[in-house]
Amino acid sequence: MRVNLTRSRQHWSYVMNRLVLRFLKDNSGATAIEYGLIAAGISVAIIAVVNGLGSKLNTTFTSVSTQLK
Repeated sequence: MRVNLTRSRQHWSYVMNRLVLRFLKDNSGATAIEYGLIAAGISVAIIAVVNGLGSKLNTTFTSVSTQLK
């Protein structure tokens, strides 16, 4: 019985070591973070452009509205 318990502990130790090594070698989380940062940068650029165009359009429509009155 003692041999089986020791073998079982060795097996679990081996399995856990493999899992930890596989986790440390996995780069998919870093790739997801990089894509998230790229998406955030693009979103900020779009918001800046839309904000700039929005104020110009507001000025244009105000001018047209004033001239129509």
